[in-house]
Order: sequence, then structure tokens, then C-alpha cells
Amino acid sequence: MRYLLRAVAMTIAVAVLSAGCATGPDAVARGGTFEFVSPGGKTDIFYDPPASRGTVGELSGDSLTQPGTTVSLANYPNQVVVLNIWGSWCGPCRAEAAELVRVAGTTAGQGVQFLGIDVRDSREAGADFSRDFGLTYPSIFDPPGRTLFALAGLPRSVVPLTIVLDRHHRVAALFLHAMHAQDLQPVVQRIAAER
Repeated sequence: MRYLLRAVAMTIAVAVLSAGCATGPDAVARGGTFEFVSPGGKTDIFYDPPASRGTVGELSGDSLTQPGTTVSLANYPNQVVVLNIWGSWCGPCRAEAAELVRVAGTTAGQGVQFLGIDVRDSREAGADFSRDFGLTYPSIFDPPGRTLFALAGLPRSVVPLTIVLDRHHRVAALFLHAMHAQDLQPVVQRIAAER
């Protein structure tokens, strides 16, 4: 009898989970003024024209390398902001770190600011990663991922995740994979050229 009850409970759980994962041809999550759509499972997603872009919520948190100091998206008005969600435990994050630093350096003069969000990490491991990989931009230390609530509507469980915000902090591009400088830099420069 106990085996039968377990089997019935497992069948119900699988049915509920399967129904919750059914998305049809497009994956859509709604939140704030931004709506995430990944047609056909694409991993490079662009939101054009600019009028179609949604904004993210207020994003701020404790600095990874300067505890007690708040890092905030609001500190970068009228700048293109490249958000990168990462963790020291993430292999692809390690692979893309130098690429991000390269693009941050070459686009800084165009009004571009990079901002990291370190998730599911210890402060020591995150700070070591930041130092070892020479991150030249600030990161928010957010082990439980609370800062990511400002990104309602985005796939917040993907790591690494790179989001390019235009000068009005609207979502212009989204990358659901590790980045290479030659792929990211032209996108960032194009968005920085928008007025």
C-alpha cells in the first residue's frame, strides 16, 4: 500500500512539474515593464527598436570588494550598463572574465559601465575571483540572488547571464551564455551610439 501511495504521489508530482514547464514555441515571463521572450530557444536576444524595450527595476546591493558600500544601477545615469551575473564556481564565468574586462576597457570612453552581480558564492571566493581575473568594474555581492528581483521577467537562474542596458536602462540585448569580446563589443558599441 505504501508503495502504491508513493507511486501515485510521484505521478502527480511529475504531471504538475511537466505542466509548469510547458511554454509553447516562445518562453515568456512577465515582470515590471520588461517582458522576456526567447523565440525558438535563442540565446542571443535583441530588443529593437528602442521604443519596444522594457526597463528593469531598481538594482543595488552591497559591493563585493568594498563591504558596506552600496553599488547601484542608479549611479550610472545616461550610461550604457552591461550587467553580468556570475559566480566564482561557474566554469563559463571564468572563461569569459578576460573577455568582459577587455570590452569594458575599450568601451569605457563611450559612456559604458560594466556591473557584475556575484551570486551563490562566498565573499572570499568572489573577491578572489575578482582579483585573480582582474575585474576592473564593480560587482554586487548577492549570494542569495535577492538583487536579481529587480530583473523580474528575465531568466535569473542562468549563470553566466549578460544583459546590455541602453542609456535609459532599458534591456537592449540579452546573452544566455559565456561571452567573447568579438561578439559583445559590436553590440555594446551599437547601443552606446544610440541617442
